[in-house]
Amino acid sequence: MLNQKKNTCKAIRYVDLFCGIGGFRIAAEQAAGELGIPVMCVFSSDIDESCQRAYEENFREKPAGDITAINAKDIPDHDILLAGFPCQPFSIIGHRKGFEDTRGTLFFDIARILEAKKPKAFLLENVKLLAGHSNGKTQICL
Repeated sequence: MLNQKKNTCKAIRYVDLFCGIGGFRIAAEQAAGELGIPVMCVFSSDIDESCQRAYEENFREKPAGDITAINAKDIPDHDILLAGFPCQPFSIIGHRKGFEDTRGTLFFDIARILEAKKPKAFLLENVKLLAGHSNGKTQICL
């Protein structure tokens, strides 16, 4: 009989910002499950009340609201930050106003939390012009 080792890895703790109805969370948990890595969502946030209700229905926990009103110190420590922040200000199909669009400034809330919590990794929504926005000046922030 094969000797199977029990997975004794500590759970990877993550936060799910601009979580919507939970797309990043589902992907993270499925990928971790396929690799046999335990994960635990320790905080989620979304300003949209309809999304909050759907997320709560999907995961049995209601996301916090407006991330701009949440002190980074109040966010639990975590290993990975996931953020599906509003991409319209940077998207090639949007108006490309970047930081001149209020939604674009949410990028700085991600940076604020990264600075305060210093997770081992972060994953932002793939937005084609994020790094190239403003002639590459946004990339310096990354």
